[in-house]
Amino acid sequence: MKADTIYPIFMVHGMGFRDRRHLCYWGRIPKVLEENGARVFFGGQDSSGSVESNAEQLKPRLEAVLAETGAEKVNIIAHSKGGLEARYLISSMGFGDRVASLTTLSTPHNGSLTVDKLMKIPAPAVKLGCKAADLWFRLAGDKNPDTYSAVDMFRTSSADSFNAANPDDPRVYYQSFGFVMNGFFSDITMCIPWLAVHAVEGENDGLLAPRAVKWTNFGGVYRGAGRRGISHCDEVDMRRSRLDVSGGGDITDFYLNIVSGLKEKGF
Repeated sequence: MKADTIYPIFMVHGMGFRDRRHLCYWGRIPKVLEENGARVFFGGQDSSGSVESNAEQLKPRLEAVLAETGAEKVNIIAHSKGGLEARYLISSMGFGDRVASLTTLSTPHNGSLTVDKLMKIPAPAVKLGCKAADLWFRLAGDKNPDTYSAVDMFRTSSADSFNAANPDDPRVYYQSFGFVMNGFFSDITMCIPWLAVHAVEGENDGLLAPRAVKWTNFGGVYRGAGRRGISHCDEVDMRRSRLDVSGGGDITDFYLNIVSGLKEKGF
């Protein structure tokens, strides 16, 4: 299966981690794509910045990729909050002419009903916790951490406002995908948030329910071929080990199928 797309692949990570090549957010995925002909680059934005701030950080990186490769556009693959940052870059910052496609994986396009409930906690308490998180993320390398703004963007009202201000650009091909865990024991790192989201919204990947992530050209919900299901961490190969996906193949094959599909569409 070939992944040598016309335009390079620009991978945009989600919240809480960075995507360095040698300590990679995306696990084995970039290597598999490159072995099959893809040119892969990373967004490198803050792990916990606001959508707007992180999109500003993506701008020079994307421009550098275009200059380095000589390509006119990129294919963006974005996970979680990174999908919102990519949409902001395209729609609010005018990069629709430099993006051929945007593939989002478990991006909270429609907001989270669970976060709506959590944000009813008194604001001072929430902001205090976010400030503590900002300190950690700054020590970890963030230039402009803003955890409160990042979390606030996950509210359904914030999502509605964001969607109205950032409609799809007709020059860009959009597609989206969702995932779910099979239950509490599917992923020990996500079991507690899974319980919270399950109590409010039903099945989810440990953070987001399918209704939250469905966007243009929705490719459906992937549950995994085994009993584990697929967690928010599994979606980016955090375990660095084989995870069978419904429909066949490892999680790395899922990404290879995405990129191969982009090639077939002329991107």
